[in-house]
Amino acid sequence: MNLDIRVPIGLLFLSLGGLLAGFGLVTHFSNPTMYARSLDINVNLWWGLVMIAFGAGMFYFGRRAVAASPEVPTPTEP
Repeated sequence: MNLDIRVPIGLLFLSLGGLLAGFGLVTHFSNPTMYARSLDINVNLWWGLVMIAFGAGMFYFGRRAVAASPEVPTPTEP
């Protein structure tokens, strides 16, 4: 089995970052007073975008490494 650990970690960060960025977008327009304590910076949106970028990079480099690795032939029984 040829699975690089970066692929599932990238998918995890992509999905969680998408949820966090989506929450940041929804609350930005529906409840703008929510971010008054953070100097009106939508931290959910920004960190969601950072997590999406990190997850996309991990997924890309993991898939690229799997595609570049040579196939190892399985030994046959005599």
